[in-house]
Amino acid sequence: MSRGSSALIDLRTVIADHIYGHVGNKPAPTALTLSPTGRIETLHSALLAEDNRPIFDASGCTILPGFVDVHIHGSDGSDCMDATSEALANISRFIATRGVTAFLATTMTAPAAPTLEAVRNAARVNPDELPGARLLGVHLEGPFLSPEFPGAQPIEYVRDPDLAELEELLNAGPVKLITLAPERPGAAALIDVARRHGVRLVMGHTAADYDEAIAAIDRGVLQATHTFNAMTGLHHRKPGVVGAVLSDDRVFAQLIADNIHVHPAVMKVLARCKGADLTLLTTDAIRAAGLPEGDTELGGQPVTVKDGACRLPDGTLAGSILTMDLALRNFLSASGWTLAEAWPVTSRAAATALGLNHEIGVLAPGYRADLVILDDKLEVVATVVGGKLVYVREGEEARVKK
Repeated sequence: MSRGSSALIDLRTVIADHIYGHVGNKPAPTALTLSPTGRIETLHSALLAEDNRPIFDASGCTILPGFVDVHIHGSDGSDCMDATSEALANISRFIATRGVTAFLATTMTAPAAPTLEAVRNAARVNPDELPGARLLGVHLEGPFLSPEFPGAQPIEYVRDPDLAELEELLNAGPVKLITLAPERPGAAALIDVARRHGVRLVMGHTAADYDEAIAAIDRGVLQATHTFNAMTGLHHRKPGVVGAVLSDDRVFAQLIADNIHVHPAVMKVLARCKGADLTLLTTDAIRAAGLPEGDTELGGQPVTVKDGACRLPDGTLAGSILTMDLALRNFLSASGWTLAEAWPVTSRAAATALGLNHEIGVLAPGYRADLVILDDKLEVVATVVGGKLVYVREGEEARVKK
């Protein structure tokens, strides 16, 4: 199975040199036994007796909990706003080749009708039937943002919070995350309604000052979208949203670690302030991810991809072509952390932020068998979703022992 394959193989046992994300005492296990239901059965220090179950030989590799991307618009030519099952399947397939085992389909600020259709489309998809990464639900990035910090969100569609529109969206499909500007009129009421429905709130594209940001955190807005980007910055007399995010231990900080949105030195500051449990790597990837550089689009706007950056005609950054495996490598380089210290930023932090840390983001008995297997360069060798081997890098097929 090479890049992009949709074939699935039952996988029951994995051997590896290093396993991170396990719960238990040292020494670290070198093998996992997976159940027929796609859950982790046991972790152990040596391969158990032969029982005729398929084995993936991960010798020379490292196993991590599968990557979780809570902010991705698209990849490989598809966008979540295409509102087709084919688009979500294509995104699912591609990001699995980069180690992602679960994701939130992220919308753009747009008129009400296409946003509603994107949410309905997510509701029509069976997450367990996608060819790669599992769909966890929808992340609404907007439309309830600040016109002062639209970023690449089309400003003509930015609007203040509307409870009737929110109710329609929540009734349409699995909305799990909403990015909003908490200082806008009506935001407090919308936050309260969304929380009653179990939706997590994120501050982003916001002109809030420090006090307004803290008030939003007190109200339950416990994440920040692409920290540092499209929000009020840190000044020693005006801490802004960035100051609130860096200093408040209740807040998860999403980070686009592409070395373009945020300088590596600033990533290091974030890492020191938030730690691995509150730093949450995302890609903010658009349909151009995985494709050659050139012209593309985002939310109906022309975008040019050049030298790794996606920009509108006026130079505004417009998402990224980042993948989660590269984000991890960039973050390790910037932070100076070891993989043993940093691994939660790609999985457990996101799982906790979403309230799913009882099911994903950890390698322990009873948890979903969502795994990414990396070589010594931290490049993806194979990806397992729910106990199914959904991707094996070309040339590595012989690792599957039946």
